[in-house]
Amino acid sequence: MKHGKSVWMMLAMVLAWSVYYTVSKLMVDATGSAYAAGFLLRSFALVFLTIQLAADGTFSQLFRQGRAALLLVLIGCFGFLLDLFANLGYAGGSLSTGTALLKTDVLMVNLVTVIVLHKKLYVTDWLGTGIMLLGVLLVLGVDFRELRFAPTDLFFLASAACVTANAFLIKRAQGKYRAETDTISYYNNFVVLVLFAVFSFARGDLRGLDTGKLPGFWWLAALGGLAQTGIYFFYYRNLKTHEVWVVKLWLLLMPVVSCFIGVVFLKEMLTAAKLLGIAVVLLGAGVILLREKLHRKIEND
Repeated sequence: MKHGKSVWMMLAMVLAWSVYYTVSKLMVDATGSAYAAGFLLRSFALVFLTIQLAADGTFSQLFRQGRAALLLVLIGCFGFLLDLFANLGYAGGSLSTGTALLKTDVLMVNLVTVIVLHKKLYVTDWLGTGIMLLGVLLVLGVDFRELRFAPTDLFFLASAACVTANAFLIKRAQGKYRAETDTISYYNNFVVLVLFAVFSFARGDLRGLDTGKLPGFWWLAALGGLAQTGIYFFYYRNLKTHEVWVVKLWLLLMPVVSCFIGVVFLKEMLTAAKLLGIAVVLLGAGVILLREKLHRKIEND
């Protein structure tokens, strides 16, 4: 029963993240600004998070974090930087290269797990991770022939590093400081919202906002905020109960879910390359899911 709940928590996390990225893309296209879109989505998320904490009766805990408050603000800063670095990378680099480099966070997490935390990963874990990464790139339509590296591509690696650092900082806040997951979520969202607001107003991205470009603009913004709230709820709880590298591997299923969302709601085509990519992702996932059986057999032999 517990295992079944764990799987559902992971799947809900993947779905929430997929919906968020789908809505986020639509909002960025409609506003013409990643900062304005981020500000709007995080604003709605703040409303939902406030309602959630008020309903739980835990809102007052936000002001009693002591030494943990600095770490929680730091988590929010990293949350903003990962978006900022990715945007800077896309501004000066190619989509294919950026997509590939941003996925290196999975490998970074594995390296931190082994080198810093001194935890063991089997060869099959690395193999499964590599297979899943290859499948993800196929699903995302990355053209390996177009991969060209420029100095600005370092921003993509910086973004991946921020994603990696943030996951372990969240884990530390939950462990050493015993911070509640919803409290971490609120601090993270609030800090990112403030930083998005500063950049949006400084750049004038919110002036003359034309909501008519996207039918149901405000409903979609609310949906994106709700999906962001779902990410906080499921992702942070999964980090609390599982190793970071395991959670990150589950997130590699996100492009697969997003692909089907695009087909159903955005009338995108499900190409042969994407179908192959989905099969490869599932193959890699199967290798990792069978890790205990595979290594139990090897040890017995």
